[in-house]
Amino acid sequence: MRLCLVSETWAPDINGVAHTLGQLTQELQRRGVTLQLIRPAPASGHYDPRMASELQVKGFHLPRYPDVQFGRPCGRQLQAAWQRERPDAIYLATEGPLGWSALRCAERLGIPTLSGFHTNFDHYASDYGLGWLRRGVFGLLRHFHNRTGATLVPTRQQADHLASRGFERVAVMGRGIDCQHFSPDKRDAALRHQWGAGDHQPVALHVGRLASEKNLDLLVESFQAMHLAQPDLISVVVGDGPQRQRLQRRLPQTRFTGFIDSEQLARHYASADLFVFPSRSETYGNVVLEAMASGLAVVAFDYAAAGEWIVPHHHGLTLPFDAANAFAEQAAQLARSPAIYGRLGRGARVRVAECHWSQIADHFLQHLHTAMEHRHERTTHPAGL
Repeated sequence: MRLCLVSETWAPDINGVAHTLGQLTQELQRRGVTLQLIRPAPASGHYDPRMASELQVKGFHLPRYPDVQFGRPCGRQLQAAWQRERPDAIYLATEGPLGWSALRCAERLGIPTLSGFHTNFDHYASDYGLGWLRRGVFGLLRHFHNRTGATLVPTRQQADHLASRGFERVAVMGRGIDCQHFSPDKRDAALRHQWGAGDHQPVALHVGRLASEKNLDLLVESFQAMHLAQPDLISVVVGDGPQRQRLQRRLPQTRFTGFIDSEQLARHYASADLFVFPSRSETYGNVVLEAMASGLAVVAFDYAAAGEWIVPHHHGLTLPFDAANAFAEQAAQLARSPAIYGRLGRGARVRVAECHWSQIADHFLQHLHTAMEHRHERTTHPAGL
């Protein structure tokens, strides 16, 4: 099978979409799938060696979010590329200008498509002061996805939500975790010493992009409450973004690492004790599984990955969306209870131990074959004939 992946983000970008696509690519390649890639040209000039062919198109950056790039429409380039090397199917991972251009070209050429709902762009409109656009953005997303063979989402909760709002052919494709890479075995006493943490001193960790949509005011409130409740607590933030300097001013006690590589990230997770994740804009939140696999007690809202995997008081603490006022208090109470957060972390590790990317890739291929079969049926037996 020849599959073309179209995405406006890819490694070396650091985000959940790029991470998911990277893991999926690795598994598909192991299964003998021939892969093509269409993406905006990265500044590094990097080409992915796993691809049989790669087309890099011109991109542009958002004015208020310079580290996010979209691809420009490129219908003629796509048509020429796909006429030279026609894929059996196309996976549209993003709904930006490049994604729309690829969708229209695939329709003209009669190539089956599958799409992924990886990012809540309608939610981001509100976070960036454009709430009046939210309904229109959601309508555009629905129109885009309903023109594809199926829309893959990471949780049943989100599938039900989108279906109730007019999305058609929604299917669940979860996410995996590498439990060998993210493991409590990578706990590092030397790293904890760098943080100023003793053997039995609690460390609270947050990992993520430091941007407006991540509900960072609640992270500040939570860390402040945790430090007040447990004065010897160490707090660490891994990640970067436009809100970093503001956060550093508000959290002078917290250690900020910026972006770190994957091996360092695994050590940071394993060397902490609690994971605080107040975001309410995730489609999934891969960092929640990474923290659980690393043996951390997680405090998060009851949706996306946390809602899918955490049974409260067994693997972590989850709060409903309307209980935001209690989030910091719950985090502070947990910081005072080492026996509890230790038990929750051990339970979290066991909970995700069988969540393998190989299974996710199998589900992806099943959905892909179904979309291809339906496309063939519509072509062979058009309605009304």
